[in-house]
Amino acid sequence: MKFPGRRKLKHYFPVSQPKLTLPSYEVRPELDTYIVGLDQTIVDVIANVSDEFLQKYGIGKGLSNLVEHGKADLIYQELVGSNAISDHFAGGTIGNTVHNYSVLADDKSVLLGVMSSNIQLGSPAYHYLCHTSSKVDMNHLQGVPGDIGRGITLITPDGERTFVIDPGDMDELTAAYIPTDIISKAAAVVVSAYPLRATDQPIQQAMVKTLSDAKAADVPVVMSLGTKHLVEEHQVVIQQTLAQYVNVLAMNELEAEALTGFADPLLAAEAALDYVDMVLLTAGPEGLYLCGYTDASVKRETTNPIKSGALADYNEFEFSRPMQRKDCQQPVKVYSHIDPYLGGPERIKNTNGAGDGALAAILHDIAANHFHRQTLPLSSKHEQPYLAYSSFAQICKYANRVSYAILVQNAPRLSKGLPEKEDSLEESYWDR
Repeated sequence: MKFPGRRKLKHYFPVSQPKLTLPSYEVRPELDTYIVGLDQTIVDVIANVSDEFLQKYGIGKGLSNLVEHGKADLIYQELVGSNAISDHFAGGTIGNTVHNYSVLADDKSVLLGVMSSNIQLGSPAYHYLCHTSSKVDMNHLQGVPGDIGRGITLITPDGERTFVIDPGDMDELTAAYIPTDIISKAAAVVVSAYPLRATDQPIQQAMVKTLSDAKAADVPVVMSLGTKHLVEEHQVVIQQTLAQYVNVLAMNELEAEALTGFADPLLAAEAALDYVDMVLLTAGPEGLYLCGYTDASVKRETTNPIKSGALADYNEFEFSRPMQRKDCQQPVKVYSHIDPYLGGPERIKNTNGAGDGALAAILHDIAANHFHRQTLPLSSKHEQPYLAYSSFAQICKYANRVSYAILVQNAPRLSKGLPEKEDSLEESYWDR
C-alpha cells in the first residue's frame, strides 16, 4: 500500500542519522535534573481489628508500639488470614516526598535506602514498589536479606488508631551505598530527622555521609523533622545537624514548638532561621508559612494585603525570591503565609502526607531553578544565586495546592499531577 501524497526520496527511516536514544529511567548525573532522598523504607498497613485482638498481642491501645519482627509477623499473618487489611501504602516521609516530586515534575528522582533482595508477592517490599512512581530511580537501593519496615495501623470499632512498628531491616543502610557522584550533581538532597534516633544503626552513618557529600558539593539540603516526640527527645542533635548541614527545614507547628520553644508559628519560624536558610511550617487549618532570606538589594514588596501577627507587617516582602543567608550581603528575613486552599476540604479523608506534598512542591521549585540555571546561566533570573525559581508567595500557593490534593484522597501519595489550568477560586467555591 502506498502512503498518500508525494514521498520524499530520502529513506522513510533515515538510516544515516544517529538513532534516537531511548529514555533512561536511571539517573545520569551529567544530563538530568533530579533530587535525591534518603529514607527508612517502610510500608503502611491499615487494618480493622477488635479490642480483643489488641489484648491478645499485648498491644497498648492508642499508642505507637515498637514490636520485634517475629511478633509483628504473627500479627501481620493473622490480619492477612482474617482479611482485616483494607489498604497497603508505600510510606516513609521522604519516600512520599520523592514520589510526589516525580509525579509533580514528571521527572526523575533517586531514592536511597534498603530493599528486600528476595521480593515475594504480597510482601512489604512488593507493595512498596507497586505504589512508587516509575520515575523514582531505585537502582541505588541496598539489598537486604529481610523485610523493609512495616507500620501497621490498627483501627478498633470506636475509631481509635493504634500503631505497631516493625523496623525490619530498614536501618541497615550502610555508607558504602551512598553514591557521592549522584549526590554531588543533584538539584537538592532531602532527608528526615528519623535516622538521627537510630542509635548505633548503620543508617545513621549513611545519613551523615549523605549530608557531608551534599555540603561539599554545595547542593541544597532539605530536612523534614518527623514528629513532636522525636524532636523533644533529640532536640540538641537535631539543632546541631540543622546548623551544620541543612538549608531548608520542613515541620508542623507542634514540631516547631518542640524545636524552638515558641507556640506561635511566626516566632517559631523566625527562631528556626537561626539554623537554616528557609522554613516551611504547616499549621493545619491555619494554612502554611514559608520564611527565609533574601538580599536587601533584590527585595520586592508585595501587592497583597499586609498581614500582622506576632511580627508586624510580616509579609511585606513576600514577592522576593529565596536566597541562602551566606549569599546575601545584607540579609533580610522574609515571611509569607497562605490560608488553606478553598478554605480547606469539606471532608478531610487523610492528613497523613499533606506536609510531604507541600515539601515536594518546594523541591520542584528548587529543581526548576537548578534546571533553568544550567540551561540559561546568563538569564536575568540568575543575577543572584537564588535558592528557588519563584517568590515566597508563589511557592506558598503551589505548596498549598498540593497539600489540598493529598487531603481529599485516602492515600498519602499523589497518583497524578495537578491540572494544568485551575478553575477560578470563585467558580470552584460556588460549584461545591
